[in-house]
Amino acid sequence: MSDQNKSNQGQIDIELDEKTAEGIYSNLAVINHSVSEFVVDFISIMPGAPKAKVKSRIVLTPQHAKRFLKAMADNVNRFEKAHGEIKDYEQPQIPPISFGPTGEA
Repeated sequence: MSDQNKSNQGQIDIELDEKTAEGIYSNLAVINHSVSEFVVDFISIMPGAPKAKVKSRIVLTPQHAKRFLKAMADNVNRFEKAHGEIKDYEQPQIPPISFGPTGEA
């Protein structure tokens, strides 16, 4: 094995296209789970608006959800060490959420 292959071993080449790099704004996340997966819906909701759209849905295995939780906690801790405590302001109560009509299988 060449030195180049040894140094690249264990690395993942991640591509990020322009549209994905722009990101999607979200100010609400709704999390549901089953025995086999966690579903996180990222939503952008405007104050006073009766309707909002799911902007992105991420489906994770329970193991990845736990790793994500740990990674988020680590990043929040590092952010607060660098920039100070993130204030958690009182939020207005969000009315019950409906994902539209439900069907039966």
